[in-house]
Amino acid sequence: MLVASRRHTRIKSKESALRRPAAPSPSAGVSGRALATLVALAAALIAAFVVGPPTLAGGGPGGALVGNRNLTEALRGAFVEWWRSGDGDLSPGLQRVVDYWFRYHVVKAVIAAILLIVLVALGVRLWRAVLSAADPGPRKRAALASSGVLVTMLALFALVVVMANIQGAVAPFASLLPMLTDGAPGGGALADTLEQVRQRLADSGSAGGQTPPALQVMISDFARYHVALAVVAAAVAVVLIGMSVVAWRRFARTGASERRTRRVLGSFGALSASLSLLVILVAVANTTSAAHSASALSAFFDGGW
Repeated sequence: MLVASRRHTRIKSKESALRRPAAPSPSAGVSGRALATLVALAAALIAAFVVGPPTLAGGGPGGALVGNRNLTEALRGAFVEWWRSGDGDLSPGLQRVVDYWFRYHVVKAVIAAILLIVLVALGVRLWRAVLSAADPGPRKRAALASSGVLVTMLALFALVVVMANIQGAVAPFASLLPMLTDGAPGGGALADTLEQVRQRLADSGSAGGQTPPALQVMISDFARYHVALAVVAAAVAVVLIGMSVVAWRRFARTGASERRTRRVLGSFGALSASLSLLVILVAVANTTSAAHSASALSAFFDGGW
């Protein structure tokens, strides 16, 4: 009786196991908790990127340089004073503005880099869910794919932001120059100073022309500004080319029956290759500008940049 009872129990256990649906494997989808955490973290980082840098760079909400108007006014006044001094070293007032702008770009670069990491992690999970789901249904498949595309675009935007802020942190003085010319008044001390800068740039381009120390500082920082982006763009291009090679190799190893996987891998391979070409063009253009920084700076002050 005891043996029969045990046999009956084992048979019932097997029947119950057959009736229960199999637990999905970790690759069959994406953890809802992990997904929600990444989405919340990305949203928090986006908010921090918008709100945080001025306060963190300015040392508090009462910082005198916080706010575009305060920064622009401080920059213009300090620049006019520095240019009139003819000194190659930045004046204390202008150095204060440049230091603030450096901190501002560092904070933005760090936040954007963390956001990029979070978005990449989120995108990887979403695309794995698209590829691993056996039969999610057309609506769920479309929702997952749309979310994956959106996160991929946001990640690319975050990458561009990281590149731009690294450039601004490496050469903060040059990245401040647009604030001198954009919306500048047609008269007054600033207009006279900018006209002198244009004239000095024109004279320095002629044979035997003398370059004032202040102007040489501007030309050097402008060259550094373009070199920074050229180097960063070259590094990004290498990464994108590597991603494209990996995607196409996996595409070649994937069977023709796995059409969904081949479509995703082919799309990523083509996107990475296209973006790498675009980034290479950016690197070449900035290398050219750095090699001819005086001419590029002159074109900038003439409104050609």
